[in-house]
Formats: sequence, structure tokens, C-alpha cells
Amino acid sequence: MTVEHHHLSNLHSSEPHTTAHSTAGHSTDHALNHVIIEFYEKLSSWEHAIVRDKGFSLSQVHTIELLGVHGAMRMKELADKIGVTTGTLTVQIDKMVEAQWVVRRPHETDRRSILVELTDKGQALFLEHDALHLQLTTDLTAKMSSEERIVLLNLLSRMNNEF
Repeated sequence: MTVEHHHLSNLHSSEPHTTAHSTAGHSTDHALNHVIIEFYEKLSSWEHAIVRDKGFSLSQVHTIELLGVHGAMRMKELADKIGVTTGTLTVQIDKMVEAQWVVRRPHETDRRSILVELTDKGQALFLEHDALHLQLTTDLTAKMSSEERIVLLNLLSRMNNEF
């Protein structure tokens, strides 16, 4: 048992007891918090290891993933999804245009908007990276039943919708 898992299993006993329900809910919240953080850290480490030697940054990979999944997007919409300013995104997109992963083009109906979309090279990068994510997901859920995988999908989807 790791130190963290040991800490989590003892979490309930170290908390003040008010009612069984509120204490159990409180320790469950703490345990869930730690498990989510641990999963995020492990996923981030995996992601960093995957992109480290590929010649692009993690933020560029996330941009490629978003464009691969959603198709061409306005700069503002893309910046919002990534969680950066349009100024920060502009610098990143400039580098990605230079690397021939994305192109900018005018929006068909809104002359003020610029769309960013993957080039064939960017699309190939997306497909390669997406296949690695799919393999990781397959590996992580291999011991789960199809019912458990559906429950996990539904719970993670609900969590994503809360953001």
C-alpha cells in the first residue's frame, strides 16, 4: 500500500465525527479529490513523456487535439477551449503555421473572424496522437466490464459538463 493510499484509507478515522452520513460524505469527497488529482498527475506525466521527443509542446498537442475533434474553429473559440488569451494563442498558432500543422483562413460568413484548421500534416499528427490516447484508454479499462466502462463514461461526461 502506498503512502497516499494508506493516508486515504485512514482519512475517515482522523476526522471529527458529527453524523455518519456527513462524515462519510466528507471523507469520500477528500478521497475522490486525491484520486482525481493523482489521475490528473499520472495522465499529465504520460502526456509529457509522449510529446517530449516529438518536437512540439503540450499546448500545441492540445490545440491539435481540439481541432482534430471539433474541426476548424474561430481563434476566440479555440482560445476559450484551451483556456488562454487570444494573444497567447496567436503566438502559438504562428509557430504551428510555420510548422505546417495548421492554417488560418477567413470565416465564410463572418469577415471579422479567422478560422484555424489542421493541415494534412496536422491531421496525421492528430490521428497518431489520438491512437496513443485510445491505446492508453484501452489499457486502463481492460479489466473493467462493459457495464463499468459505460458507467465510467457517463460519470466522466457529467464531470466534464460541470466545467
